[in-house]
Amino acid sequence: MKKLFGTDGIRGLAGSFPLDIDTVEKIGTSLARQFNGQLGRPPRFITGRDTRESGSLIEQAFHKGASAANAKCESAGVITTPGVAFLTKQFGFDAGIVISASHNPFQDNGIKIFSPSGKKIGEEIERTIEKDIFDKNIVATDLVSNELHSERAAEFENSYLNFLADEFSGLSLSGFKIIVDCANGAASHIVPKLFDRFGADLTVINNKPDGRNINRDCGSLHLEHLQAMVIKKNADFGVALDGDADRALFVDEKGNVIDGDATLWIMAQYFLAHNKLKNKTVVATVMSNIGLEIALGSRGLKLERAAVGDKYVLEELLKSNSEIGGEQSGHIMIPEKSLVGDGMMTTLSLLNAIKERAVPFSRMIDGFVRFPQVLVNVKVDEKLPFAEVKEIADAVKQVETELAGKGRLLLRYSGTENLARVMIEGEDQKKIEVQADRLAKIIRIELSANGK
Repeated sequence: MKKLFGTDGIRGLAGSFPLDIDTVEKIGTSLARQFNGQLGRPPRFITGRDTRESGSLIEQAFHKGASAANAKCESAGVITTPGVAFLTKQFGFDAGIVISASHNPFQDNGIKIFSPSGKKIGEEIERTIEKDIFDKNIVATDLVSNELHSERAAEFENSYLNFLADEFSGLSLSGFKIIVDCANGAASHIVPKLFDRFGADLTVINNKPDGRNINRDCGSLHLEHLQAMVIKKNADFGVALDGDADRALFVDEKGNVIDGDATLWIMAQYFLAHNKLKNKTVVATVMSNIGLEIALGSRGLKLERAAVGDKYVLEELLKSNSEIGGEQSGHIMIPEKSLVGDGMMTTLSLLNAIKERAVPFSRMIDGFVRFPQVLVNVKVDEKLPFAEVKEIADAVKQVETELAGKGRLLLRYSGTENLARVMIEGEDQKKIEVQADRLAKIIRIELSANGK
């Protein structure tokens, strides 16, 4: 049986398996049946979507399948992923379902499912859904009505906005020039309403979604436009969200990019000053720059690394009882506030820290020196353990010896493609490029038919 759920739910080309209408209906039916069995009553689901043109049809199909299995479904309409996660708990729903493919282009879409705690549903439920999808005895329902029940969408949105505003009730952004790139995504209509509550001097860009322009040359994957706008407007702060607004990347007043690593450094210092890092630990991933580890160490803090994926960061946060964690890509999680990455909450947290220190944004990263980094992808035909291939193992040892504790080598396989990823960090850019190319060549020779 093919595994369909990844670390961020199901994702693929909208209209094609497994995001064709019949399969989405089966997903709704399977989820409702499982909750029926667990709860002994019809479950209540809330759904929300980003701005892709396929979102409404997929959401309707889910409602149709779930309703056929007696679930009660409501729609929050177009809203962010963290918004759905919040509403699931706030309004007592049994699960929250997000129709989104995050930072992917409009042709893609996805389904991710949250429990009321904010965690994604467990693997046991995912495997059962996959089994039901491939079960020939389970067919799409003949239920005719597939209209979305979104009468309470405005109420749901206001509740989420009130939650964010209340979390930062003492924050004033009066006279503070902010540029927000909404990626033509789920936060496009929410951002102005939120930041107006704090009195910000706000400019919003890429907030006119048409169903096909989500993430297109904008948002967290294309920061060059935001950088130019910050300089042009002489702004104090810029932020770029992705399509479902669960992550955010930033631009300081000089036009420099502030990524997830730099954000963790800023927030770790803020938390430390407020006695909120009880175990002196920040959680990041294996991809986070060694400069973050060194900077945190200078303040007596430890960096705990998890596998790539916000799911794994959250697992480590909860396991280690840590207060903050995230990814270089801009997923930042603060378990005290939410178990889901929330780009707008991260933005407000960062602004709160900046306003408290009363220094320009660029000064907030003082003490964090990013090491040069190089990443090389190598196509492979088989994914043998690197340590079992003598030539690769010997080359790895040579690089690690050359780095001599002043750099880092990370060698891993892609989880979705036939690629080996070689990442090296060190003090000298040219040197690590030579090392990465040398190691990549050996991997290509040993693990690729073409290489040999």
